[in-house]
Amino acid sequence: MVVVIVVAALAVLALVTQVGVFLAERAHPAQGRMIEVAGGALHILDIGPRDAAGPPVVMLHGASSNLEVMRQPVGELLSRKHRVILIDRPGHGWSTRARLEDSTPEIQARMVEEALAKIGVTSAIFVVHSWSGALGARIALDYPQAVAGLVMLAPVAYPWPGGVGRYNRLIATPVIGPLFAYTITLPLGLLLVDSGSRGVFLPQTMPDGFVRNTATPLLLRPREFIANARDLVTLKDAVAGQSPRYGEIKAPVTIITGEADKTVSTDRHSRPFAAAAPNVKLIVLPGVGHMIQQAVPDLVIAEVEAMVAALPSVEAAAAH
Repeated sequence: MVVVIVVAALAVLALVTQVGVFLAERAHPAQGRMIEVAGGALHILDIGPRDAAGPPVVMLHGASSNLEVMRQPVGELLSRKHRVILIDRPGHGWSTRARLEDSTPEIQARMVEEALAKIGVTSAIFVVHSWSGALGARIALDYPQAVAGLVMLAPVAYPWPGGVGRYNRLIATPVIGPLFAYTITLPLGLLLVDSGSRGVFLPQTMPDGFVRNTATPLLLRPREFIANARDLVTLKDAVAGQSPRYGEIKAPVTIITGEADKTVSTDRHSRPFAAAAPNVKLIVLPGVGHMIQQAVPDLVIAEVEAMVAALPSVEAAAAH
């Protein structure tokens, strides 16, 4: 009888999850176009004038999110003067990936570079947040010709003590992970997503309507929740492997990070990166937390504009 009750409860939760997925996708449809690459298809939103001066600005989101987190407000404001390309990372938002194992910055860098090449973008300024700090660094290492400049917001760049939360390891575990993801994660996540998001903003206050306006409920879909967990549990080893190479990065880099960030430590990531790479401007903001693009959007835009303005002299110096 107990087994029957458990199976019945899981069946009900699985049905609730499928209904939730349908409603989330209907509420937050894809806004851009799909670009096929080896190993998946990337959802790309291309906004702003195509004939704008300077390279396009490519924006890459962190974990537990999608391109909307970068579009609002920074991407939209930048698109008034620049071509801005927002990308759902593989497995996130509306992007797909054929293999859950394709979770590392190395593989995702290859997929992003391939997608950009397919739309004719050979060089860009990359604006990257959190998890994508490691991704932006990897693109600069493996595809240096594609990176005209790199603006890193609260970036992950080095190994850290501890893990990434037991539930991420659970969800990334074969068999057990999918069982939870396809039954419990979405109903439970809907109850917790608001408080969880507020925690990432601290000490700043999360804007009203942030969860809804940034399509955050898409994260709770089983296939994306599993992909996100795999991204997190494999990141530590990935940055341990690539961090000794940061001295090879030739592109100009600006890092904007908060002294009060409890999600990604400035001392463990941003300061060592600034010391390792040869051409880095480090901006550390007292009293600012993890969501840099929401806390100081005007500063982010100003630093992107400054990088665009400086590019001709940087390229000239490189030629000599």
